[in-house]
Amino acid sequence: MDKKGFISIENLFSIFIMIIIAFSLLFFTLTSIESVNNIENNVQHRLILDKVASLISQVNAHGAGYSMYLKLDSKPGYYEITVEKNKLTMEFLNKKGETLILPIKIDSKYKLHGGKSYIVSKNDEGSIVIQ
Repeated sequence: MDKKGFISIENLFSIFIMIIIAFSLLFFTLTSIESVNNIENNVQHRLILDKVASLISQVNAHGAGYSMYLKLDSKPGYYEITVEKNKLTMEFLNKKGETLILPIKIDSKYKLHGGKSYIVSKNDEGSIVIQ
């Protein structure tokens, strides 16, 4: 501004450019934060799925009558794990994740819900049972 209170075109243009840069940086920062949150959420669910697959494999590796306690974490929100034949499928936030497990004899289809506890055991016929 000069002594009379007028703003020159150069000053007005530079203020406009600074506002555009500030909004661009704000948009980029918000997008990056949202992306990090999505990645963290997906990794958390993948770790839970791998934990369940590992536990089922451990039970299968031992003899009949062996069992292990499985507590599913409720922290990442609601999710459901479907156990069938040689595949685990997790559904969460309209997303789906799958992992394969060694050829294991699972006769029934089980639905496991986040925040609940289960007992995974191997019966006398060699089948995996989840209660």
